[in-house]
Amino acid sequence: MALPTQYVPSQTRYDNMTYRKCGHSGVFLPAISLGLWQNFGGADVFETGRSILRYAFDQGITHIDLANNYGPPYGSAEENFGKVLATDFKPFRDELFISSKAGWDMWPGPYGGIGSSKKYLIASCDQSLQRMGLDYVDVFYSHRVDPNTPIEETMGALTQLHRQGKALYVGISSYSPKLTRKAAEILSRENVPLFIHQPSYSMFNRWIENGLLDTLEELGTGCIGFSPLAQGLLTKKYLNGVPEGARATKSPSFRQDWLTDNNVSVIRKLTEIAERRGQSLAQMAIAWVLKDPRVTSALIGARTVEQLADSLDSLKYLTFTSDELKEIDSLQLDGDINIWSGSSDL
Repeated sequence: MALPTQYVPSQTRYDNMTYRKCGHSGVFLPAISLGLWQNFGGADVFETGRSILRYAFDQGITHIDLANNYGPPYGSAEENFGKVLATDFKPFRDELFISSKAGWDMWPGPYGGIGSSKKYLIASCDQSLQRMGLDYVDVFYSHRVDPNTPIEETMGALTQLHRQGKALYVGISSYSPKLTRKAAEILSRENVPLFIHQPSYSMFNRWIENGLLDTLEELGTGCIGFSPLAQGLLTKKYLNGVPEGARATKSPSFRQDWLTDNNVSVIRKLTEIAERRGQSLAQMAIAWVLKDPRVTSALIGARTVEQLADSLDSLKYLTFTSDELKEIDSLQLDGDINIWSGSSDL
């Protein structure tokens, strides 16, 4: 069925979403935010992505997360989102919280590769705004620590973007507790608060529990955890091997050696716990990330409207008993599944 030409959002879009305060700021973010890392690029079906974005907004998902190199090809997710903004969401810009990031490979040459120099970050933000047709983003992140760039230079770039009004807030992603504290200190000297940190976080990747959450709480910085499904491991997708076309077959960030017999057994046991709770494993995995009040939001992706609707059902049951948590904690993986853990201290 074709989408209607004129988009009219649901009048009840804020009735069922839970919103959480982001650190010490005055901003509340939805407990579930939508990331456009996958499935929204130029290689994907535009109308599918448009349908997902419309449904997300209808369900109260106000926060949309992007980065300069999301696609493929690079930049195309922002371009497609810009088209949806222009055609569907233009009257509702002030109801949306839009973020972008830079730090990974983007354009050829020494100034557009992996890095966090001022040259790269300022140019990246300008390009992102142009692709999306925006005057500003609500938050702009340093996507990664760059060992070749002084952190003072990286934070200086974020400060400049903030002062120019191109980013209302600034954030960092995948910084260690020590570097997070240093980044916040540098920004504070410029009267720019460190608004939010975006780390990977899931039942299979719990590195932020070793000091980062405590650091963010002390600093008054929000936390939005990405990859709560551990790139699909915390679903039923891999219980019977790797299905054709799955991310494990094409993503360099997914290692098939994670799928050991023991790890698959752990996934089966987690599935049993979820079913006892009346949830799918994916729903329980999202709920688990949100069990800690210091986590402002869980950042998820979606391939279809139906998949997003299923993920949103995780909000119906967010509480865990102590026995459930102990049972989850007792399950031991083979090795360490580190999906973008925090950078080492430089």
